[in-house]
Amino acid sequence: MAHVLIMPRQGNTVESCIIGEWKVKEGDAVAADLPVCVVETDKATFEVPAGAAGTVLKILREAGDDVPVLEPIMVLGEAGESWEAALNAAGKQAPAAGAESGKLSGGGSSDAVQAGSGGGTGSISGSILQTGGLTESFVSAVSPRARKFAEREAADLSAVSSPSGPGGRIIESDVAASIAGRPPLTEAAKAELRRRITAGEASGSITAGSGIGGRIRAEDLKETGFSGEGPGAGPAAGFAGPEYSDAPVKGIRRLIAAQMMESHSNTAAFTLNASAPALNLLGLRSRFKSSDPELGLNKITINDLILFAVSRILPLYPYMNAHRLGDTLRSFRTVHLGVAVSTPRGLMVPVIRNAETLSLLQISAKARELAGACRSGSVSPDDLHGSTLTVTNLGNTGIESFTPVINIPEVAILGICSILPRPAETSPGSYEILPHVGLSLTIDHAVVDGAPAAEFLKAFAAAIKDIDLWLAK
Repeated sequence: MAHVLIMPRQGNTVESCIIGEWKVKEGDAVAADLPVCVVETDKATFEVPAGAAGTVLKILREAGDDVPVLEPIMVLGEAGESWEAALNAAGKQAPAAGAESGKLSGGGSSDAVQAGSGGGTGSISGSILQTGGLTESFVSAVSPRARKFAEREAADLSAVSSPSGPGGRIIESDVAASIAGRPPLTEAAKAELRRRITAGEASGSITAGSGIGGRIRAEDLKETGFSGEGPGAGPAAGFAGPEYSDAPVKGIRRLIAAQMMESHSNTAAFTLNASAPALNLLGLRSRFKSSDPELGLNKITINDLILFAVSRILPLYPYMNAHRLGDTLRSFRTVHLGVAVSTPRGLMVPVIRNAETLSLLQISAKARELAGACRSGSVSPDDLHGSTLTVTNLGNTGIESFTPVINIPEVAILGICSILPRPAETSPGSYEILPHVGLSLTIDHAVVDGAPAAEFLKAFAAAIKDIDLWLAK
């Protein structure tokens, strides 16, 4: 009996997914648990299993298509069986030829036909290296982490001679071992290597480059066909490569770009900068770090203390804990705190729900759990939706102030900057140099005026100054 595979719903808030890569082709025989494609939302990437054993009769959507959830993407059955009849029997229609891709779609059909094993395997991959002449079976035998690592480091997957993963699968440590002996490369050199790997041109080797510390530069790769795998022989010379490379903005990056543009287009963004005395903040962090491990406090970070302060101050200013929905301002009684997390795939914003009810330890544990899930690729799409205000922290990068982009439909985003020494009045006419943490608050001036926003920022700065007192409340 034919089986219609539909685009699974990855969480309650996801309305469409982009097909990043097909792992099978028409005519292939597949097992029920075999991943047949990789799909992307604006937050995560998932492998989708076939859901039934059989022959791939028809692939209905191409890689790069943005497909509404619950829409058919592939038909399986017995060899020679009519895929059109299977679609008709399932009450589905094939997408029109030349159907547009790359546009965000809403809704989709509400009658679910068999969708793999209930909406994806939960196995999440990063961006995938296009490997040129490698066979599809070889590419499918590479773990998502290994692909991501290979793309980042410009490593040739075909140079891995002894995969050590289950079933002969290439894993990240195999790729790392394949490039362990090569000299460091500049980013331009890595870009040139990626181009050559994709085109199947990489070969040869080089022992050292002309850059600082023997670093290999793009110019060193001229006419060598250098692949960069392991130690080699001979200096570089000769190939006149392009002065630049073009890469399409697609997939997750395109969706993120669209969201950023939508935020700028639909909000009257206005940023206020301030600073807060951080002496107590640093003192508490130091005491927590050196405390008895049984207390569970030594993992609490500066950012955890900041999130705690936000969760206590925000309910006092409901116009900041709000969404702008057209001409309506919806203020929330509960604080669903968005925490910006940098990951290899880009920025993610998991949500600490009901943060105002959580203790410092609970906020710290939840923030650590969500950040780890984002970086490992196991985060649930439902954990990436519904924040009422977002906190983004660039404090460890040396940034003194910046303009965070509002995570619409929120009306504000709070940026945390570096802790730097600043003069402060300790008594009338007396000043000292004390540590201060920089604060950058971007608001949607269409619904929040500057003075009320400044009142919130002032209250938050005061809470940071007296964070020990707030912890005692």
